[in-house]
Amino acid sequence: MSILKIPTAKAFEPLLQPGRYKAVFGGRGSGKSHFFGELLVETCQAERGTLAVCIREAQRTLAQSSKRLIEGKIASLGIASGFKLFADKIETPGDGIIIFRGMQDHTADSIKSLEGFRIAWVDEAQSLSARSLALLRPTIRAEGSELWASWNPRRKTDAIDDFLRARKPPGAIVVHANWRDNPWFPAVLEEERRTDLSLYPDRYDHIWEGDYVRAFEGAYFAEMLTQARKEGRIGKVSADPLLPLRAFIDIGGSGATADAFTIWVTQWAGAEIRILDYYESVGQVLAFHVNWLRSRGYQNAILYLPHDGVATNNVTGKRYEDHLREAGFTVEPPVKNQGRGAAMMRIEALRRLGPQIWWNEATTEAGRDAIGFYHERRDETRNVGLGPEHDWSSHAADGLGLMAICYEQPGRAAFNRPIRYTEQGWV
Repeated sequence: MSILKIPTAKAFEPLLQPGRYKAVFGGRGSGKSHFFGELLVETCQAERGTLAVCIREAQRTLAQSSKRLIEGKIASLGIASGFKLFADKIETPGDGIIIFRGMQDHTADSIKSLEGFRIAWVDEAQSLSARSLALLRPTIRAEGSELWASWNPRRKTDAIDDFLRARKPPGAIVVHANWRDNPWFPAVLEEERRTDLSLYPDRYDHIWEGDYVRAFEGAYFAEMLTQARKEGRIGKVSADPLLPLRAFIDIGGSGATADAFTIWVTQWAGAEIRILDYYESVGQVLAFHVNWLRSRGYQNAILYLPHDGVATNNVTGKRYEDHLREAGFTVEPPVKNQGRGAAMMRIEALRRLGPQIWWNEATTEAGRDAIGFYHERRDETRNVGLGPEHDWSSHAADGLGLMAICYEQPGRAAFNRPIRYTEQGWV
């Protein structure tokens, strides 16, 4: 056995211990892919006959794999004589091998070809689907086998984040590393980091700090959300018990082909707009949404409906506003159809109110993810905008946009007026 002495950043030292799952998540420049590349080469050198597979979710060509990175590590460590490089694989000491695969190319039967492999490294693991993860885990089952993962987080719901960060399987070693943890962080990347911090603050935290995607670049409300976070307006926000609650609804219908049904629960407190809660579901009957309102203590909320609140429910044949009134809610008359350009009117109204909005972080994350993605559809050939894209994010944006066009500035007529106590005979 030959031992390589490879300098290792302190952040990665826990990963040098044995573990079924070893993972590094973080932003650009952390060195996570370089660490795993070196660890793989070192393992193959020290433990002869190691079978290893490098995985991406989609890999159409080897140029999309980690092969070039590993070949570079073999050369830089001065051990090229023990490895044989081929077009599609790398042979390692003791008849070992490193191969490169895309999980989308595998079925439940073909994945069995990886049985007996001791190491599986998934790079760019944020793209790994739940199906692929479910196929891979029981396949890599040799004695002492390990599954490695490196990724820049995208969303909490991504399969790799849900498994390794939310559910946290026993014995998993999970490290968060960013550019500041890399003692060899190059000057050219430092310049790029500062450029993004200055010119593209909307995407900086995701790219460089390993944060989840908070806003889609170019989205209508990206700047609004970034500014709210910078100013500390996303945090713990509570309702004032003396002020009415208002729930703004975007109707999605019911059934398998229905759009999302969304509810934003808000409160207007002076000049502040407090976004207290967010709800979204697809394909459920109206009673399901009503039960959510009641279960959260919003049975006294004033409900606001869009123009299709006068439409009939496709299950019962009755109007949505009538159903909700019969359920005991106070319902404002549905907003009239604003016609062409209504979506942009809601967008501009919400942008204007952005500086007044305070968000309850714990209960509005899914809604903020949605409006942070809501963006323009473009004709790339002509470089022209075609209006808002209708996708999974549209219904959350429409619901909050409804709040914006219904919002009323606090009246000032009652401020500083004389208070008359007529029974006492003085003013």
